[in-house]
Formats: sequence, structure tokens, C-alpha cells
Amino acid sequence: MSQNKLVLKYPASWWKNKWREGLPSGNGSIGASVFGAVKEENILITHEDLWHWGQKDVVPDVGHTLAETRKLMTEEKYLEASWNLTNALKEKGYSTRLAARFPVADLKLMMQGEHAFKQYRRVLNMETGEVTVSWKDGDVAYRRSLFVSRADNAIVYEVQSDTPSIQGELRLAFHPTDSPRLADKCKEIEETVQVKADKDYIYYAARNDDGSDFGAVLRLVSASGEREVHQEAIRFSDSSNLLVAVKVFVKGEREKEWARLQEELSHIKAGYEELLAAHVELHGRLFHSASLQLGDVEGERTNEELLLEAYDGEAPTSLVQKMWAYGRYLFISGTHEKGYPFGMYGLWGGDYRLTWCHNMANENVQMMYWHVPAGGLSELMPALIHYYDSMMDDFRDNARKLYGCRGIYIPAGSTPGIGVPNQIVPVIMNWTSAAGWLARHYYEYYQYTGDHTFLVEKVLPFMKEVALFYEDFLVLGEDGFYKYYPSVSPENTPQNFMPTDGRPLAHPMPTTINATMDFAIMKELLSHLVEGSRNAEANTDEVEKWEQMIKRIPPYQVNKDGAIREWMNETFDDRYDHRHLSHIYPIFPGQEFTREEQPELFAAFDTAVQKRLIGAQSGWSLVHMAAIYARLGDGNKALECLDILSRSCLLNNFFTLHNDWRNMGVCMNMPEAPIQMDANMGWVNAVQEMLLYVSPKLVKLLPALPDKWDQGTVTDLRFSTGRLSMSWDRRKGAFSAEFTAERATNMTVKLPELFDNYCWSGDDSKIKASSLGSNCFELYLEPGEVLIVKQDL
Repeated sequence: MSQNKLVLKYPASWWKNKWREGLPSGNGSIGASVFGAVKEENILITHEDLWHWGQKDVVPDVGHTLAETRKLMTEEKYLEASWNLTNALKEKGYSTRLAARFPVADLKLMMQGEHAFKQYRRVLNMETGEVTVSWKDGDVAYRRSLFVSRADNAIVYEVQSDTPSIQGELRLAFHPTDSPRLADKCKEIEETVQVKADKDYIYYAARNDDGSDFGAVLRLVSASGEREVHQEAIRFSDSSNLLVAVKVFVKGEREKEWARLQEELSHIKAGYEELLAAHVELHGRLFHSASLQLGDVEGERTNEELLLEAYDGEAPTSLVQKMWAYGRYLFISGTHEKGYPFGMYGLWGGDYRLTWCHNMANENVQMMYWHVPAGGLSELMPALIHYYDSMMDDFRDNARKLYGCRGIYIPAGSTPGIGVPNQIVPVIMNWTSAAGWLARHYYEYYQYTGDHTFLVEKVLPFMKEVALFYEDFLVLGEDGFYKYYPSVSPENTPQNFMPTDGRPLAHPMPTTINATMDFAIMKELLSHLVEGSRNAEANTDEVEKWEQMIKRIPPYQVNKDGAIREWMNETFDDRYDHRHLSHIYPIFPGQEFTREEQPELFAAFDTAVQKRLIGAQSGWSLVHMAAIYARLGDGNKALECLDILSRSCLLNNFFTLHNDWRNMGVCMNMPEAPIQMDANMGWVNAVQEMLLYVSPKLVKLLPALPDKWDQGTVTDLRFSTGRLSMSWDRRKGAFSAEFTAERATNMTVKLPELFDNYCWSGDDSKIKASSLGSNCFELYLEPGEVLIVKQDL
């Protein structure tokens, strides 16, 4: 279907960094990004486990600084307090540096042509993971196709023409850096490169900074016409078809790995279509785990056409829908259950130390997983959990040495094996809520899978470690409520601590007392810990303690504008000119309460969102804001955020950027404009939030449907114990929804207020009117039961 294809008429053309506009394929472990030039096609090859240039120092014991920091804050020396812990680490010479992913190599295809190209297309089929580049040279049609096989763990590449006219050569080559500052260090890697060709194989290897080798082996599986082997390349002529397979290795010894991969490649006997079919069976199951159709099915429209329409003011609905599918495609292609969390660049980063190429847990890594449970992709969530579980010793050491506390402290930034502090600045060092926020994902995985063993063995132990830190860190005030300090609302500075001379400082003074987000995350963590412990009949001697801790959390506060305060301490004034919306956490991504449950308090959160300035936003914050507007029930505002993103932070291959590099005034400006796929994932979530609100106890259908979405169909979105499919057509007054319970289900359902004459099919005893309000019903379903509700026409 064309709605699941990206079609481009323009080649990748970003100056120098052409990989930024490549079309991506991946099997969760190996990535390939196709640049698609007619004369010289470059295919960037990457691997999830190829990292370098990290440095892990031993964390010095500076736990004594917590008392000093608090004393300085009591004396209202807030700026000095903000830097106290950071400066103590710097004085000790501490300098951990996070690792960076980098490319394995480039697969290069050079071809001859007689005429200027015409009818050029490059296409990504999201249903198959296949990237195709096609054009005509005179009257001769050419086509190149590639996918990364889940079945064979290999890159499969085919070149075809309708006459025996293909001439050129294949090679594996070092991927050059585009950054002058990295040139010398990359030269050191390039000097370790070894390439050789022998018969139908090309062997490539280089050395990593840990002394291990990485590389690839290419096999020319089949080819018509003539071919000859040169020292580092295979040349061919008078061909109409070439089939190539490439396998990748990391952390090995080149000669041994070359022999192993050659043996594996020698067993590939099938043709391209058969190899593709084996891959599609695995890829398609994930991609089609949920589906969405908004409006009428349109004919094929190119990415360029969709973007040009968005630039007129509103993103076309077909673009919104493609971006939903594309984010899911990127996610399933860029991670797997036993791998690493999905990264900012997915598997398709094309340089050796890219901006923000680590895992960042003060918004970004969480955003990339918001869409997963309701989207039916929970089986891929363990990668996130295993990753953080693997560094628990680091996290415990951090808590003890930085704050003198038991439990765990997770730094915002991390890379594999480096779970110690690394971004030594106050806005990061003084923020202690990463562990609590990540715990939400642990518990959500349990809620959607019902995996009791996982709850007992993984989720509860992790949450207990977080709670233990809170026990030691928090101070009980004379009023009976906790005082949380130092406290940070990422990455904002209170208005009354901003420089008055307009100096462009990134984080002038972020360290405060009682940031709303810190308490919201703590409350959620403890509530889940109590609930999960009771479900597991565990921790019975500690549940009462955690319940008492919840009671000591101060209530949220409202400022003079009627907005929820970002800091629950009147020393710190709200600042609306900022991209983060951390203090909205109780509404989103948290689910502490809804408008139906606490309308007055909910309205104060609504006001705080309305006060935020659009010019301060970035790519990822626009989709965060879209999801919040969906939670507020305002689908039009949610969609407007996606409209703005589509014309400010979206490349023509639909990769999302951190910011608009052109200074067009609709979001923050930064010349580099790094790729950040958290917004790709956040787009998926925002669309799902407009269609479905899901908590374990309450499900709302079409809670924030934009006016433009007159009709649509969704299939197999998830609530925590089952699946939901629904369709609607406002023009005809038609609506239907089907609930399928996969486990015992007891929840309240709120049906759309757009319709009001519902009838249910199924056992009436399973349905009861709810006290929550009109159109609200309580459902009680056994595993396997199905209930259908329709608008009675």
C-alpha cells in the first residue's frame, strides 16, 4: 500500500552529510542507510554493538557535598549551591566521557552511465524494510534494492537493469568523517583498515580503540555478464543482475571473523525474492502489530509533495499517518528484545562522535518508548530494561559517593557499560529523578504483559532501589511534608534567576527546591511499588512505610496566573519561555488523575501548558506538547504541534531534527540541527494519544480527535489486558469498537462524546454504567471474551 511507502524524487543532497537524508533499513542489530546516488551509491553499514572513545573514571566520594549544598540553599546562595557538587567532582579531576556509536564501513557501488538520469525515484517500503532506487539512463531502466534480513542477519542487495548494460565495481571502504575536528582521530582508525578481494568475496576490517577488530565480508552471490577481481574490488560488465550479501562482525579478530562470515555467506543459495520473503515474515509481524487509516486512501504522493503542502500551514493527513507508520518502522528496525535501547540516531548515525548520540534519560530515551505498549510492541521493551539493569553496580556507587545515600542514582546520560556521571554540569548532576522516571517503563511492561515473574525478579527490585534513595535523600520539614533539595526541573531556570543582560546561557541556574516533577515522579514510583507489591504478595513489611512516604509529599501548587507551579517553592518564579514541560508530568506522561476525576486541578495544568511559548520549542518538545494537548482533550492543538514540526524540524526522508537550522522563528535555533529520532517516536505516541487514552483502570476512546480526522480505522491498539479496534465516520454518524480481552479485564471505558446512542453486543452482565459520567461504562471480561459497541443508527 502506498501509505506505507516513502517515495522521494530528490537524491540525498544535504551538503557533505548525505547520510542524514539516506533511507534506512535494519534488523534491530545491523543498520544500512542508502544514499542512492546514480553514479556512486553509498550504503552506510552500522552495528548496534560498535562503540568507541569512551572513558570511565572511578567516581570520587563527594557525598559530603549534599549537606554543604543544602546549607548554601538555606542561606539563599542558590547559584553557589548549584555548582557545589559539580565543582567538587571537577576539583577531583573526574572526567568520564561517554562512548559513541560509529560506522562499520561503506558499501560502495560505482556504475557507468551514458545519459543524464531521468524518472529518478528512491522508495522505502515500510512493510518489507526494503529500500529501492530506480531511474532511467536513456531508454534503459535500472533498479537497486536492499534490505537488512532478520532471517539471515545480513544485508541483501540486488542491482538490475532491463538490458545487460550494468558496468561498474563493488567495494567496501572506510566511511569518512565530515567533521574537521575528528579528522585526526579518524585517520588513526583508517590506518588500521585492511581490505582484500578474493574470488566472489571482499573482506574489510579495522581496529577499534579497545584493540578488537570490526568489519564485514561481502559475497557476490550471483551475477550475469563478466566479472573480475581486483585487489580491493569486484568489477563487472555486461550484466543485467547482481545479487550481493554482506555480513558484519564487531569485537573480534579479523582473520577468524572473516572465515566465519565467509562460511555463513557460502550457505546463501536463494535468490533475492526468496531471501526477502523470509525476512518479511519476521519484519511484517512487528510492523503490522497495529494499523491506522485516517481518512480516505490517497494515491501515491512523494515526500516532497507532502512537505510542500505542510509548508502552506497544515500537514496533510496522509503525512501524519505516514509519520506514525514511519516511527514504528524505525523503532522495530533499530532495536530488538535482547539488544540496546533505541538510540537518538537509530542505527543510522554516519559519523564518529555525533551530537547527543548517547542514551539520555531526562526526556529522550523515555519518549522513544512512550508509544510502545499501546502500539503492540511491548516485546521490544526488554532492551531498555536489560540495558539499565546491566549497570546497577554503577548506579549504587553513584548514590553513595555523590549523595551519601543508599539505593541508586542514574545519571541522565549513559552508554553501554558507562553508568557513572559524565555531563558534569549542575542541570544534570543535581537532577535525581532519572531512575524514578525509568521505573515507569519497567512497571508499564509488567502492566501490559502480566508477567508476574518479571514483576518479582526485575520490576520490584528496581523500584525498591529507587525508593531506598528517596528514603535517605528526602528531608522531612516541620510542616510534615518532604523537602526535596537540590531539585531540578529539566532543563529550566526559574524566571527570577535568568540573566538580566540577555546573555545566551544554556542553563543559568537550574538548581532549586521542590521541583514539581521530582515529587510527581516520586509519587508515581511509590504508588506503583505499593500496588505491585500487593499484586505479588511481596514486601509486606515495607508497604506501610511507602504509603506513609506518599502522604508526606506536598500538594501541587497554583501560581497567580492559575497555572501549576513548576517549582513548589515560592522562591522560584515560573518561566514559560522554555521547551521542557516537566511539571506537567502528573498529566503526561504520568497518569495521576484525569479531568473527569479532578477537574479544578486538571485545569491548572491546562493553563500551564497554554502559557508555554512556541518559539522556545524544539523538535522533540513539539511532539511532547502534542501528547500533552491530547491528554488535555484538545486534538486540534495537538495536531497543530505536529503541523509546526513538519515544517520546521523534518528532513525530506522524514528523520526528525532537534531544531530548525534555518532560523525560521518557530522553534529554537542551533546551526548544527542534530538528528534526534525521539521526535519520530514521539509523533507515533502523539497520534495514538489523540485516538486512545489508556491506563490500567480507564480507557478513553477518541479522547482528542482533531476536526480534520472525520473518519478513520485503527486495528489492534492495546489496553493493558487486551486489544482494541475501532472505526468512526463523523459525516455518517457511525462508530464501532471491539474489545478483546487477553487477560482478565476490569476497567472503565469512556466512549466518544461525538456520539450518544450506543448499543453493546455481548453479555450484558459484563457491562455496567459508571459513576464517572455519561458515556462511561465498567467492563468485566474473561480472557478471550469480545465486546462490541456501536453507534445505533
